[in-house]
Amino acid sequence: MTNKLELVGWIMVAATLIVVATAATYTVGDELQWTIPPLGDIAYKTWAAKKDFEIGDTIIFNWNGTHNVVQVTKENYDACTSTNALNPIQTTSPASFIANSTESYFICTVGNHCSMGQKVTISTGSSAPTLKTGALMVILPALLFALLSLV
Repeated sequence: MTNKLELVGWIMVAATLIVVATAATYTVGDELQWTIPPLGDIAYKTWAAKKDFEIGDTIIFNWNGTHNVVQVTKENYDACTSTNALNPIQTTSPASFIANSTESYFICTVGNHCSMGQKVTISTGSSAPTLKTGALMVILPALLFALLSLV
């Protein structure tokens, strides 16, 4: 009986590690990177709309030249101001943030960069990390094997 309990315990540990390891990493703008987008904020809106962000994902901002990034409230995002920012302004590229709420707002505070479209909203699909398809394919056979061996 102890061996079966130990096996179940190890399976639970492995499942937890796989779930944690499935957090994705996204680079804002992909090849555009973090810059003043040529057509305004539509570039980052379009980029974000094509992503499936989840709580726990890493959001990376890469830039060249004079830019920065800071997480702000929705009101400050709309007003392009960093008053009462949610964290310190990141002035060194790359800068990374962990998605920790259903809506996260980021702006560049250099000059009029934000009003020219250098801002992005990260909307997550859930309030907890999810098991991604690849991780599910890894853990299902192990769970099935473990359950069958308990019988």
